[in-house]
Amino acid sequence: MNEQSTARNLATAPNSADEVRDFVIRSFRQSARHDRPYVHWVLDDMIPEASARAVVELPFPAPVIDDTGGKRDTHNSTRIFFSQENQAAFPVCEAIALAYQHPDTVAAIKEVTGADLDGSSLRVEYAQDRDGFWLEPHTDIGPKRITILHYLIDLPGAETLGTDIYEDDESNTHFAASPSAFNQGMVFVPARNTWHGFEKRTIPGIRRSLIVNYVGPEWRNRQELAFPDAPV
Repeated sequence: MNEQSTARNLATAPNSADEVRDFVIRSFRQSARHDRPYVHWVLDDMIPEASARAVVELPFPAPVIDDTGGKRDTHNSTRIFFSQENQAAFPVCEAIALAYQHPDTVAAIKEVTGADLDGSSLRVEYAQDRDGFWLEPHTDIGPKRITILHYLIDLPGAETLGTDIYEDDESNTHFAASPSAFNQGMVFVPARNTWHGFEKRTIPGIRRSLIVNYVGPEWRNRQELAFPDAPV
């Protein structure tokens, strides 16, 4: 796709917020629940294919980082969020944010997962990981009420680049990597045993994903929120 056609595609959202919402709700309701090593769900076809492709085409360069130190917050200045500013600039960001903000979506997520989302705020991060990226095991426990990992990995061997999940033992024994085909997702409600990370391994390109959280009112970085003045 040439630059002119890419720019034209980014000027409008390929799907409405209502269409995206329908996909998100359906993906949750048709998700597969897994109980080991902790309760989590695997989702397929999370959003319309055209919207997923439009996210991949967003003109945000993947940051070049020597070493994350096993944490994303070591490079906060290069992180991309579906903030008010980016929603205004890119309609696909707005459509996805509005889909997750809608009461019907929130109700469906609560129904499937049991997460307490009342009074929380939507935070959507667009992650682009290069070869050398890794994350140490962590739980997300704290302000994050739910974690939704939406894979947009369009690479050979994408199914091997999912989030690693671990046993709740002293050594955080590796259990498995979550399925991670394009437009698949993994969801869990953070708890003391929801250990996950990313083992360092070859990434033959850019490992793209959306990291969707609903966070509590104690979240300080309000500029990261999709709707900082409108909790769900």
